Amino acid sequence: MITKQSEIGIVGLGVLGGSYAQALSEAGYDHIIGIDVDESSVQWAKEKKWIAFGGSDPSLLENCDLVVSCLYPGVFVEWVKEHQNVLKSGSLLSDVTGVKRVIIERINGQLRQDVEFLACHPMAGREFRGIQYADAGRFQAANFIIVPTEANRRESIETMKALAEDMKFRTISILSASEHDRMISFLSQLTHVIAVCLMNTNDNTSLARYTGDSFRDLTRIARINETMWPELFILNKDYLKEDISAFIHELEEFCDMLEAEDTEGMRQKMIQSTRRRAYFDKEI
Repeated sequence: MITKQSEIGIVGLGVLGGSYAQALSEAGYDHIIGIDVDESSVQWAKEKKWIAFGGSDPSLLENCDLVVSCLYPGVFVEWVKEHQNVLKSGSLLSDVTGVKRVIIERINGQLRQDVEFLACHPMAGREFRGIQYADAGRFQAANFIIVPTEANRRESIETMKALAEDMKFRTISILSASEHDRMISFLSQLTHVIAVCLMNTNDNTSLARYTGDSFRDLTRIARINETMWPELFILNKDYLKEDISAFIHELEEFCDMLEAEDTEGMRQKMIQSTRRRAYFDKEI
């Protein structure tokens, strides 16, 4: 079991990695090691007292009981391939990646037998990049998802639940990899695709001076990480393509009602959307 005296390593001190370090340090974990190829990110975390020490050398993790990768999916897989030799025997490895089926398969397919991988997903990403945008306070309104397999020990699952509680996540859920990827396709990936497509529908930069909150709210996530998101989309393309097709079908139905001046049909669509949106309001 991980305790507040355990050494915890965080690989990748970006927005999520920095937020993890901040949240854990504020919760009383005093032995946090930060690893990042960018020395300025490590220095930032040191100055904030979010980590005890850190650097770019993965061997700093050799005594860690828990290592959390906050790297992009493909980089994470390569990191494990190259550096798993530094991981402590009996240690727990976790992650923050936004897709799970492929990542679990690729990590477990190459990871040493004496190291356990338990996939997790803190639903607290931001459209900005860099440790300077880290904010553990966002966790209080965020969900934390644990994605175990049959190979994971109950102790490890309880460890990550306790850690998420200490970081003050609002809710903690356990899903299978398929359940997770199906959910994330609709709630996150499709919404990012819609925001990107909306911003690219026409050259609307001249409209910025006229816009209201509705357009700002709908397109906030169009300010997107163009390196990470295409990778996530491709790793989950089967589910995402289905959701895009369903969305296109809804748009076509609405377009047909508009052409037919079907006021009642549009009203019923709006009544249904209002009713369904109310369920999300209850979770705030």
